[in-house]
Amino acid sequence: MKNLQLTARFVIHDGQLEKFKKLAKACMHSTKEKDTGTLQYDWYFNSDETECRVRETYVDSDAILAHIGNLGPLLGELLAISDFYPELYGEPSETLVIATAALKPKVYSHFQSM
Repeated sequence: MKNLQLTARFVIHDGQLEKFKKLAKACMHSTKEKDTGTLQYDWYFNSDETECRVRETYVDSDAILAHIGNLGPLLGELLAISDFYPELYGEPSETLVIATAALKPKVYSHFQSM
């Protein structure tokens, strides 16, 4: 499995929902305009809008690195107003593992598919 999947969980700080939504829209715009290796980029809120999950699929590790680079300061702004818990599914490159180490992603290796 070459594609990588990511679930990005954000727990939004009190009073920051509207700013978070504004930044989320900017992230979507950036991804649509700049990314070439992003296959899925779907944002979901829980019922009381205190948490957001982003379901993402990329063609490979380089596509994730490009996505992060394309988001630039938008990602930093999101991280300043939420707690971030990323989960990565697949076999990331060593470069991606090193580059994202500070974000502390949980990495799950592929076992089987249908």
